[in-house]
Amino acid sequence: MTDRHTSTGEISDWLMSIGLAEHAAAFAEQGITLDLLPQLDDADLKELGVALLGHRKRLRTAIAALVAAPADAPVAGPAAARSREAERR
Repeated sequence: MTDRHTSTGEISDWLMSIGLAEHAAAFAEQGITLDLLPQLDDADLKELGVALLGHRKRLRTAIAALVAAPADAPVAGPAAARSREAERR
């Protein structure tokens, strides 16, 4: 069984959840997994082929939300993070 933080399938699901599934193949080809996401900077995203600034911004926002989430929280995109924030208000 694979850990959720080291599975390339999880990264594909996560990218799909934030509306950027078109980048899943590049992330998988380069061995990018959930545990590596916080280490990615803008230059890394460009090297992965994320050419659009908007996509890079969306990825950085979603990565920040992922890092801020409790370790046992399900992997989700920015919409889930906004929902959790609204519940706290």
